[in-house]
Amino acid sequence: MNLQIKSFDEYKSTYNYSVTEPEKFWAEIAENFLWKKKWDQVLDWNFTEPKIKWFSGAKLNITENCLDRHLETLGDKPAIVWEPNDPEEHHRTLTYKQLHQKVCQFAHVLQNNGAKKGDRICIYMPMVPELAIAVLACARIGA
Repeated sequence: MNLQIKSFDEYKSTYNYSVTEPEKFWAEIAENFLWKKKWDQVLDWNFTEPKIKWFSGAKLNITENCLDRHLETLGDKPAIVWEPNDPEEHHRTLTYKQLHQKVCQFAHVLQNNGAKKGDRICIYMPMVPELAIAVLACARIGA
Protein backbone atom coordinates (compact mmCIF):
# COMPACT_ATOMS: atom_id res chain seq x y z
CA MET A 1 0.00 0.00 0.00
CA ASN A 2 1.26 3.46 -0.89
CA LEU A 3 1.37 5.51 2.31
CA GLN A 4 1.95 8.77 0.45
CA ILE A 5 -1.49 10.19 -0.37
CA LYS A 6 -1.12 12.86 -3.03
CA SER A 7 -4.68 13.92 -3.83
CA PHE A 8 -8.10 14.24 -2.29
CA ASP A 9 -9.40 11.46 -4.54
CA GLU A 10 -6.62 9.20 -3.30
CA TYR A 11 -7.52 10.15 0.26
CA LYS A 12 -11.20 9.31 -0.28
CA SER A 13 -10.31 5.98 -1.85
CA THR A 14 -7.93 5.10 0.99
CA TYR A 15 -10.45 6.18 3.61
CA ASN A 16 -13.20 4.13 1.98
CA TYR A 17 -10.92 1.07 1.95
CA SER A 18 -10.07 1.62 5.63
CA VAL A 19 -13.72 1.64 6.74
CA THR A 20 -15.01 -1.11 4.44
CA GLU A 21 -12.07 -3.50 4.93
CA PRO A 22 -10.48 -2.45 8.25
CA GLU A 23 -8.70 -5.75 8.89
CA LYS A 24 -7.07 -5.83 5.45
CA PHE A 25 -6.29 -2.11 5.51
CA TRP A 26 -4.58 -2.14 8.92
CA ALA A 27 -2.77 -5.41 8.19
CA GLU A 28 -1.25 -3.73 5.13
CA ILE A 29 -0.30 -0.65 7.16
CA ALA A 30 1.19 -2.84 9.91
CA GLU A 31 3.48 -4.58 7.42
CA ASN A 32 5.54 -1.35 7.46
CA PHE A 33 6.43 -1.79 11.14
CA LEU A 34 9.09 -3.88 12.87
CA TRP A 35 7.44 -6.63 14.91
CA LYS A 36 9.02 -8.80 17.58
CA LYS A 37 6.04 -11.14 17.09
CA LYS A 38 3.39 -10.80 14.37
CA TRP A 39 -0.26 -10.79 15.28
CA ASP A 40 -2.56 -13.79 15.43
CA GLN A 41 -5.58 -11.67 14.53
CA VAL A 42 -5.69 -8.09 13.23
CA LEU A 43 -9.06 -7.10 14.68
CA ASP A 44 -11.33 -8.72 17.22
CA TRP A 45 -14.42 -6.63 17.84
CA ASN A 46 -17.91 -6.84 19.21
CA PHE A 47 -19.86 -3.61 19.72
CA THR A 48 -22.53 -5.27 21.87
CA GLU A 49 -20.08 -5.93 24.75
CA PRO A 50 -18.21 -3.42 23.80
CA LYS A 51 -14.93 -5.09 22.97
CA ILE A 52 -12.31 -4.04 20.46
CA LYS A 53 -8.82 -5.52 20.34
CA TRP A 54 -6.25 -4.76 17.65
CA PHE A 55 -3.33 -7.01 16.67
CA SER A 56 -3.97 -9.79 19.21
CA GLY A 57 -0.82 -11.64 20.18
CA ALA A 58 1.51 -9.12 18.56
CA LYS A 59 4.57 -7.60 20.22
CA LEU A 60 6.64 -4.62 19.17
CA ASN A 61 8.82 -1.94 20.67
CA ILE A 62 7.47 1.43 19.64
CA THR A 63 10.90 3.08 19.84
CA GLU A 64 12.25 0.67 17.24
CA ASN A 65 9.49 1.87 14.94
CA CYS A 66 9.94 5.55 15.81
CA LEU A 67 13.73 5.52 15.57
CA ASP A 68 15.61 2.35 14.62
CA ARG A 69 13.80 1.60 11.38
CA HIS A 70 14.58 5.11 10.11
CA LEU A 71 18.30 5.19 10.92
CA GLU A 72 19.49 3.91 7.56
CA THR A 73 17.35 6.22 5.41
CA LEU A 74 16.82 9.24 7.67
CA GLY A 75 19.74 8.95 10.11
CA ASP A 76 21.24 12.36 9.35
CA LYS A 77 17.87 14.12 8.93
CA PRO A 78 16.22 16.11 11.72
CA ALA A 79 14.08 14.08 14.09
CA ILE A 80 13.52 16.93 16.55
CA VAL A 81 13.74 20.66 15.91
CA TRP A 82 13.26 22.61 19.13
CA GLU A 83 12.54 26.32 19.20
CA PRO A 84 12.93 27.99 22.62
CA ASN A 85 10.51 30.52 24.06
CA ASP A 86 13.40 32.83 24.89
CA PRO A 87 14.56 34.61 21.72
CA GLU A 88 18.06 34.89 23.20
CA GLU A 89 18.32 31.09 23.35
CA HIS A 90 19.35 29.12 20.26
CA HIS A 91 17.21 26.46 18.62
CA ARG A 92 18.36 22.85 18.79
CA THR A 93 18.17 20.09 16.22
CA LEU A 94 18.67 16.38 16.83
CA THR A 95 19.05 13.97 13.93
CA TYR A 96 17.54 10.49 14.07
CA LYS A 97 21.01 9.08 14.82
CA GLN A 98 21.63 11.57 17.61
CA LEU A 99 18.18 11.02 19.10
CA HIS A 100 18.61 7.24 18.92
CA GLN A 101 21.98 7.46 20.67
CA LYS A 102 20.60 9.67 23.45
CA VAL A 103 17.50 7.49 23.93
CA CYS A 104 19.61 4.33 24.19
CA GLN A 105 22.01 6.08 26.57
CA PHE A 106 19.21 7.23 28.88
CA ALA A 107 17.50 3.82 28.68
CA HIS A 108 20.74 2.32 30.01
CA VAL A 109 20.86 4.94 32.78
CA LEU A 110 17.32 3.95 33.78
CA GLN A 111 18.16 0.24 33.74
CA ASN A 112 21.38 0.79 35.70
CA ASN A 113 19.27 2.51 38.35
CA GLY A 114 16.86 -0.41 38.62
CA ALA A 115 14.08 0.59 36.20
CA LYS A 116 12.55 -2.36 34.40
CA LYS A 117 9.67 -3.44 32.20
CA GLY A 118 6.31 -2.65 33.78
CA ASP A 119 7.61 0.11 36.06
CA ARG A 120 5.83 3.45 36.22
CA ILE A 121 8.14 6.42 35.85
CA CYS A 122 7.00 9.98 36.46
CA ILE A 123 8.59 12.64 34.27
CA TYR A 124 8.19 16.30 35.18
CA MET A 125 10.02 18.44 32.65
CA PRO A 126 9.38 21.43 30.42
CA MET A 127 8.88 20.96 26.67
CA VAL A 128 12.54 20.44 25.80
CA PRO A 129 14.22 17.74 23.68
CA GLU A 130 15.23 15.89 26.85
CA LEU A 131 11.54 15.26 27.57
CA ALA A 132 11.16 13.32 24.31
CA ILE A 133 14.41 11.49 25.07
CA ALA A 134 13.17 10.51 28.55
CA VAL A 135 9.75 9.34 27.31
CA LEU A 136 11.29 7.31 24.48
CA ALA A 137 13.88 5.81 26.86
CA CYS A 138 11.09 4.69 29.20
CA ALA A 139 9.21 3.14 26.28
CA ARG A 140 12.39 1.46 25.06
CA ILE A 141 12.75 -0.50 28.30
CA GLY A 142 9.02 -1.12 28.60
CA ALA A 143 8.50 1.15 31.59
